[in-house]
Amino acid sequence: MRKFLLFALVFFGMEAQVEAQNQSRKILVAYFSWSGNAKALAGQIAQATGGDLFEIKTITPYPNSYDECTKVAKQELAGNARPAISGSVANMAQYSIVFLCYPNWWGTLPMAVFTFLEAHDFSGKTIYPLVTHGGSNFGRSLDDIKKLSPKAILGEGLDVSAFDRTPNDAPKVTVPNKDVTAWLRKNGIAAK
Repeated sequence: MRKFLLFALVFFGMEAQVEAQNQSRKILVAYFSWSGNAKALAGQIAQATGGDLFEIKTITPYPNSYDECTKVAKQELAGNARPAISGSVANMAQYSIVFLCYPNWWGTLPMAVFTFLEAHDFSGKTIYPLVTHGGSNFGRSLDDIKKLSPKAILGEGLDVSAFDRTPNDAPKVTVPNKDVTAWLRKNGIAAK
């Protein structure tokens, strides 16, 4: 009985410690989503962590047709473009954790996410990437995040299979996503 009580005190004490850390850390959930998949998962993360949502949205929208959108994305990648995005995070300094949700486009981040990462200082912040994909996982996006934000800490990422179709379809991912919940817990960010 004594061992059980000791275990319970340690376990619940650790859980309370994680919760206290989460309350003292400000969380940003930034996402770029064309089809709605990354947006749905970002919403789940924000709800589970109490994080603030920020949409990385291009001023010029991408075409609604999958084929046309992939052509534009390929041209942007080939030209190393930085599409203009609307808005910016008002006080990035207040955040210590950033969840970055995005689809894999042509083996990396959409170029609008490059714009976002270059526009903000991520020094000392932990970035947890979440990528949606149709079979190519992270591609080289993790390396690109490291290059774009060299003073950030790159946390363990999560890849979620979710082939993008069109912005008018319902997202393919199911929310709440059990993999996202497990990932948050594994990284010590208690899911509500």
